[in-house]
Amino acid sequence: MAELVDTSIRLLGQEPLAGRVPTAELLRLAEILDGAGFAYLEVSGGGCFDSAVRRGVESPWERIRALKARTTTPLGLALRGRFLVGARPVEGELVRRFIASASENGIDVFRLHDPLNDVSNLREAAEAIAIAGREFEAGLVYSPGLAGETESLVAQARELPELGAARVLLHDPTGSLQPHRASELVQRLGEASGLPIGVYFQGASGQALASALEAARAGADVLACAVYPLALTLHRVSGEALAQALAGLVAALDTHLRANAAGDRLDEVLEELGRIREEVGSPPLAAPTGQILASQALLHVLSASRYVAFVDELRELVRGEHGRPPGPIDPAVERAVGLLTDADEEPQPPVRLSELRTEAEGLAASEEELLLLGLFGEDAEPLLHTIRGRMERADSLGGRSADQARSERIRDVVRIVQESGVAEVTLDEGDMRISVRRTDDRVALPQAAPVDLSGEEFAAAPAELPSNGLVRIESPMVGTFYRASEPGSPPFVQEGDPVTLGQTLCILEAMKLMNEVKAEVEGVVRAIHVPNAEPVEFGQLLFELEPLAGRPLDAV
Repeated sequence: MAELVDTSIRLLGQEPLAGRVPTAELLRLAEILDGAGFAYLEVSGGGCFDSAVRRGVESPWERIRALKARTTTPLGLALRGRFLVGARPVEGELVRRFIASASENGIDVFRLHDPLNDVSNLREAAEAIAIAGREFEAGLVYSPGLAGETESLVAQARELPELGAARVLLHDPTGSLQPHRASELVQRLGEASGLPIGVYFQGASGQALASALEAARAGADVLACAVYPLALTLHRVSGEALAQALAGLVAALDTHLRANAAGDRLDEVLEELGRIREEVGSPPLAAPTGQILASQALLHVLSASRYVAFVDELRELVRGEHGRPPGPIDPAVERAVGLLTDADEEPQPPVRLSELRTEAEGLAASEEELLLLGLFGEDAEPLLHTIRGRMERADSLGGRSADQARSERIRDVVRIVQESGVAEVTLDEGDMRISVRRTDDRVALPQAAPVDLSGEEFAAAPAELPSNGLVRIESPMVGTFYRASEPGSPPFVQEGDPVTLGQTLCILEAMKLMNEVKAEVEGVVRAIHVPNAEPVEFGQLLFELEPLAGRPLDAV
């Protein structure tokens, strides 16, 4: 009987859905899925790391750790061979350190495929996975043309046992694998490799369910899936053969063409993309290779010339820096690359961790942050600056940790009075005696659910949105409002700042104790309603946050 692997958490963490579901809700979903009996939960991958880095709010490592803390089901991570989670191949040392960090943060299963189906590009990562003692599932990408020919895939499958793969995963990123072919490939790949076979089919053509069922009948032991509402949201209608194979790229291509006042030329770009793909060895249309070919096709159509200029990544692909494509590269294209490359120009070296350590001094404070910088370069710097600022603000409050236990007890007393019918509660402990009483003569203010200032229950249901779509952060107590940790320090947040779930927004001083008020959602600060050092009442509006909702559907 085939087991199921759920990919819902990963799909919600990458475009086009990244940021639309608050982290607290993702964690709650993970807890539900954890009890459903899945073989493992695939919770992250290249798209998740890319979205997290570009949004600059929450580290992808933080999310993996939070998910691990709330689940017992094994967690999976999808990687792209030597590309890992980025768009460029990296050196072996960075591959090994990334695998080690992912393993330490809670990843149990690595689904690893090479965008060109060059399984030699999996070797370094496979060795690192073995050292970490985690499971390695080797992906083979099915794509129409040479990349989808049975004998080509079978030849690659024969090499996978030597790499230590526990399973072969047939991956169909374009939704073009028909049910009868799925059945054939599951049987042939199993015979060639001697390994169990799993399948990961996408629904671009509407036949993924039928293909998965046929794969199961043919002996596949693992089937990847997503919860129904999510699968329905991401379903794409199929068209003619080429459009079907390129369905994942159409939205991004259309956006670029419209930006260049060429919205009526989509068919030309799709046709050109097919030609380029054949000329550079018919690689599968998996990320990031599909995006590279699409960028070159756009360049050709918009410039009305072919191979006069090259996308840098395509030059690298033609020169063999990404690995071996399934088919031969057109000699004319190789000559064009040679003419446009200086004789003294060396192939771009992979990112080296030793050099990166020196360059990243003062920016990356940990191994995992160094890995993000190595994989995403300058794109990762805003996120790392955000993390640095968060840590500095936390350090500035560290001196108050001695009062933390007492503060917790006082908050418990305040909560009892607020949430029950008790009129008065007195806390008598050594040299401290505090009474909290309920009064009925306060000015009537809008009521809000009390904020748990301890930071222990930020996974609770998010505040309901008012009609303007903003989340109201209201005072959980009577006190004095402070925007900074101490006089002269920068404010915790300014209007327009992005904030993460649980990030400190302000301090309320009550009974000589400093109580942090934290963000209930991931969002942007749109309004601050109280001046610094002003007294506030229970339930008084302090901040309004606009929840982050991700980027529009403009990329794969």
